[in-house]
Amino acid sequence: MEWYLAWVKDNPLFSAAIQFGLLGTLGELVSHWLRSKKFGMPFSNALLAGKIAAWALLGIVIKYGFAGMKGFVLALVEHNLLPEACGEGFLLAFSLSVATNIFFGPQMMFFHRLEDNLLAWKLDFTGIQKAWWTLLWFWIPAHTITFMLPKDFQIGLAAVWSVALGVILGLSAPKKKPE
Repeated sequence: MEWYLAWVKDNPLFSAAIQFGLLGTLGELVSHWLRSKKFGMPFSNALLAGKIAAWALLGIVIKYGFAGMKGFVLALVEHNLLPEACGEGFLLAFSLSVATNIFFGPQMMFFHRLEDNLLAWKLDFTGIQKAWWTLLWFWIPAHTITFMLPKDFQIGLAAVWSVALGVILGLSAPKKKPE
């Protein structure tokens, strides 16, 4: 565990990119496997590399978003725009999660969908509204837990949540017939 913490502290952006590049892509793969009931690589090597790079870039964006939203919430507390109790403990974690997922989440998801569209050489935002609903029922509770952890564990857990959401979406989606 010490090596992980040292790596994250010494390489905050690189570690965010690696964690999201690997785990975000894994979440997509797991979702596909569960929906199709077929275990295998659904992407070409080039598309897989593109997806890893897209998730890695998203990890860096999320790292900046987490830091910025913490400053935002603490500034609201400092200016008496949120109760003082929202500046620590569970209420800070919950306030951070709500702010992150309401003010940052929709744009981040739009950016990620744009990345997917560029990789597929298409422009399709079908289902983005369903993705946005996950901000309320999945990401706010998940990130409340995330923000209760020490800072150096938060990006790693957020990346793990991407795999968990992939499992949930894979299990809940209409099944594709095996090809």
